[in-house]
Amino acid sequence: MNPVVFLPGWCLGRGPLQAAADALGAGILDLPGYRDMPPVAGFDAAVDLVAGRLAPGSALVGWSLGAQLALAVAARHPDKVGRLALIAGTASFVQRDAWPHAMPPAVLADFAAGIAADVEAMLPRFVGGFNRGDARAKAVSTELLRLADPRPAGDVLATGLAWLRDVDLRADAPRIAAPTLLLHGAADPLMPVSAAEALAALIPGAELAVFADCAHAPFVSRPDDCIARLRDFLDVPAG
Repeated sequence: MNPVVFLPGWCLGRGPLQAAADALGAGILDLPGYRDMPPVAGFDAAVDLVAGRLAPGSALVGWSLGAQLALAVAARHPDKVGRLALIAGTASFVQRDAWPHAMPPAVLADFAAGIAADVEAMLPRFVGGFNRGDARAKAVSTELLRLADPRPAGDVLATGLAWLRDVDLRADAPRIAAPTLLLHGAADPLMPVSAAEALAALIPGAELAVFADCAHAPFVSRPDDCIARLRDFLDVPAG
């Protein structure tokens, strides 16, 4: 069986994904600049760095910013990705021409300024905000903050936010050859479900599984359902 590798989201690190990774016998590859991964300035360099750490044919599971990196790795390094799962994934985090399914750029700019000024004050607001609409919003937010890794350096956080501002993967998505599953919360306010629907339409043969009453972190909000869907898609035996 080919290895299963998770890519975490921005700022929170691997901690929130650890239980899901353990349940699937998966590894976690930290984002550039987190833990022992070297920082890189450019998104394209980050894609190449991640691809260089993967065994050929890996099953790659990305969450949020990690999903964008996973998408790009699968498109640009097809030999490294045998299966692709995107949790709360999108082709563009901010609104662009013909891509309304996203955050207005000015909102992200304000958030980035707040993070630069006081990350400790902004992070609970960020996590609480992306869980709005989740049936277990308060409990999920509390759990994510409890499980979060120690914060990386401020310039690493700023770099990740710059990627979210600048990266548009609509041209990469149709190049993906690996079987692809998108897992998305129906109530995700950060990555609207319309973004997942539009992305699924761009990726040849992609499947989309939407979890009702769930926001941005289905692996915490509905862990059993999320893990079961991943296990089936990745063909990971139980136990």
